[in-house]
Amino acid sequence: MAETTETPLWNENEPGKVESWRLHILLEAGYPVHLAERLAVSEVDLHDACEIVKRGCDHTTAAEILL
Repeated sequence: MAETTETPLWNENEPGKVESWRLHILLEAGYPVHLAERLAVSEVDLHDACEIVKRGCDHTTAAEILL
């Protein structure tokens, strides 16, 4: 009988890729690196993080609210 290998649904590299993508989006939204890194690894809603600064909230204040 031939052995079959199934592709796992979740690759161990996926969390890093997601955090990297989130970091990129937050940097594009103007967050300083130190805040973007904290937000990227958190469970903060990315859309909320971008929208709050788009509406005029300071990045530092936005991070304090979101975290």
